[in-house]
Amino acid sequence: MSKTSDAPSQHTPMMQQYLRIKAEHPQELVFYRMGDFYELFYDDAKRAAELLDVTLTARGKSNGEPIPMAGIPFHAADGYLAKLVRAGVSVAICEQIGDPATSKGPVERKVVRIVTPGTVSDEALLDSGRDNLLVALHQQGDTYGLASLDIASGRFYVLEVEGLDAALGELQRLRPAELLVSDDLTTPELLENRKGVRRRGPWEFELDSARRLLTQQFGTQDLAGFGCDHLDAAIAAAGCLLNYARETQRAALPHVRGLSHENREQAVIMDAATRRNLELDINLGGTEENTLYSVLNRCATAMGSRLLRRWLNRPLRDLPILQSRQDAVAELQHQYTFEVIHRILKRIGDMERILGRLALRSARPRDLARLHASLACYPELRSELAKLGAPHLSELAQQLGEFPKAVDLLGRALIENPPVVIRDGGVIAEGYDEELDELRNISNNAGQYLVDLETRERERTGISTLKVGYNRVHGYFIELSRAQAEQAPADYIRRQTLKNAERFITPELKEFEDKALSAKSRALAREKLLYDQLIDILNDDLIPLQQSAAAVAELDLLTNLAERADSLGWSRPILNADPGIDIQGGRHPVVEHVNEAPFVPNDLCFGDQRHMLVVTGPNMGGKSTYMRQAALIAVLAHIGSFVPAAEARVGMLDRIFTRIGSSDDLAGGRSTFMVEMTETANILHNATPRSLVLMDEIGRGTSTFDGLALAWACARHLAENVKAYTLFATHYFELTRLPDELPGIVNVHLDATEHHDSIVFLHKVQEGPASKSYGLQVAKLAGIPDGVLAQAKTQLAELEGDAQRGSSTPQPPKPEPAPAADTPVQGGLFDSAPHPVVEALGEVQPDDLSPREALEQLYALKALMTGKS
Repeated sequence: MSKTSDAPSQHTPMMQQYLRIKAEHPQELVFYRMGDFYELFYDDAKRAAELLDVTLTARGKSNGEPIPMAGIPFHAADGYLAKLVRAGVSVAICEQIGDPATSKGPVERKVVRIVTPGTVSDEALLDSGRDNLLVALHQQGDTYGLASLDIASGRFYVLEVEGLDAALGELQRLRPAELLVSDDLTTPELLENRKGVRRRGPWEFELDSARRLLTQQFGTQDLAGFGCDHLDAAIAAAGCLLNYARETQRAALPHVRGLSHENREQAVIMDAATRRNLELDINLGGTEENTLYSVLNRCATAMGSRLLRRWLNRPLRDLPILQSRQDAVAELQHQYTFEVIHRILKRIGDMERILGRLALRSARPRDLARLHASLACYPELRSELAKLGAPHLSELAQQLGEFPKAVDLLGRALIENPPVVIRDGGVIAEGYDEELDELRNISNNAGQYLVDLETRERERTGISTLKVGYNRVHGYFIELSRAQAEQAPADYIRRQTLKNAERFITPELKEFEDKALSAKSRALAREKLLYDQLIDILNDDLIPLQQSAAAVAELDLLTNLAERADSLGWSRPILNADPGIDIQGGRHPVVEHVNEAPFVPNDLCFGDQRHMLVVTGPNMGGKSTYMRQAALIAVLAHIGSFVPAAEARVGMLDRIFTRIGSSDDLAGGRSTFMVEMTETANILHNATPRSLVLMDEIGRGTSTFDGLALAWACARHLAENVKAYTLFATHYFELTRLPDELPGIVNVHLDATEHHDSIVFLHKVQEGPASKSYGLQVAKLAGIPDGVLAQAKTQLAELEGDAQRGSSTPQPPKPEPAPAADTPVQGGLFDSAPHPVVEALGEVQPDDLSPREALEQLYALKALMTGKS
């Protein structure tokens, strides 16, 4: 807030009230209710004018300067709040809670809720297809505790991870709308390029306070029943998160009834780079287009779409759960049962978020109407599920439950198409409440009464121009012209004098006015009371209603997977606990979906004697597609989906790693090569024999010799020490010799053929190494000028000639024997390096040089000496 007068008494009482409230909410924009508008002042007004494109005005003065002011209509606030939430801005909603008619000073106001990016629940402020998570993170040494809450649905999770990379991977998975961290967080890398970070005092993460807060919320003695009592860092984070959520909502959170422990070891672990490279639900450009999610998502409900995102980002390793999902998908696929169930599900609303607003007492009339329509679909849905035999579908049918009382209540209480808000009434149906019907009758029949009164008064007075009317300021009146006013009966009491008319009231009209006007306000008050009672009654069944919403979401997703399997021609993979991957006729689900040309399927086999494939072939030949499709098929298998393959056997994986593509991390001050090496180091340290590793072009960010040496060493380490299932794509042809040196390594390549000095990609994976790289042909396709290509061909011919004579082609490093005891040890870090000329001379083979080549080599050495001396 900009500087104001140090003496509050210089301001009006209303502005003094505003300044007190703003002082309590310095970080939020304060929406200060004044009549039909929310007003903002000082810096809040300037910021709102910029963010919301509203007019900046001024009122009054402070220190001789006009006070900046901006306002928005209160009935249109949702649209403006949505813009602010998307911009990561928090807003304190300050409402009038006093009665203007009885207030002697300013109407009493108070902040009724704080809208923040991570705690919104209003439909207009949320993306229906994405979870909106509030996340808290607490660090204890190398342990990171995370707690996440979806306040719109009440889902509350905790987990702990070890190490910064693991914490970054979880934040990449959760993508919090708002992140709470302590002021004393010691790893700022977690916050780089992240929106919605809120710093909190370290005391808000105090463990004992967190335990008390959580046990009070859940009504338990301890947290042992939730399986997380030992997770101190996560519990501390959860306590801070729950306290923050309560503060912003200014209410209890009755729909948050439990705490779920996410055990990392129960899921296939993927780090941030892997999630980014696989483009599960967000592509490298930051949108959903051409992602695995975009191909899969045909869900009937928003709940199903959000659940699909969660499954894709957290594939499971629990074999019984995955097989039960597969059984359900197969059952739904049989005789196209998914079509019938999908049609029913289309009529069900976003139950999770409707119930969240119900619990927060912010549900609107149309929320309740959608709830009624949704619950009314349950009998038909259960009837269809009863025809199916898959055990998991029977469990979901039981979880759906039955709510005939709620359906009957909502059917009687609500009109068929209620208005958006309860404020102006017209929500409760006629016949639901006798008192409300009577009050409405009085109010609604006022018009006919006035018509009858006007007719009677004209007959009584003989004045044919007499009128009976009403306005909001003076109420009901009888109007006579100035000329006829002298003929007014004795019981007419003058109420208002106008230029050309006089207005009167009679005792009878005054009695009706009191009754009619009070009836309208009493009817609105009665309707609001009945609406609140309706919410209370529905909240009594909140927990079973939430369970039923979860069942609908999973049924929707399983139905969706059945439809996708049928429409896309996917097959059921065989899952087992034994290690190994065997894919016959595998396809990339996204590339196949977006390309018009037929997709060329390929096989992939990993087992005890085959755990690394060295993949060679030309650029654009399909190496990256082949590698990614292996990972995506594995992800699909680990969520219980069918997969794009003719046949597939997949053993349970513990992790998936990718090192594909790279770019500079300018914000972090890391080059492309540094990013590449950091991701590679993570894989080498954390991969296991049950991991799937995709390595693409390791070492290309540095010199040929360094790059080849690094690629060779990394491949050997993965094959010899880690023994993870590895697809190792490379342009270093020297690596194709690895199968001759180590067991478990096999060469494969994607072939191409030349046609009229051009190239045709075959996209078929074949055993053995590639015969050539076709780099110049690909360059021609890319539009490299012919002159440049001609020079490149000449240079290539010279280099190949040198290679045949054994001049300077990089050779793969070979394992060195252990030095003898009397062998001089390697020089220290600060010893002088050999002169470049000496190194170059060491590589010269005089017997292999022609006189002309010897002379050229001499000139080259002299040039090297001149440049380095």
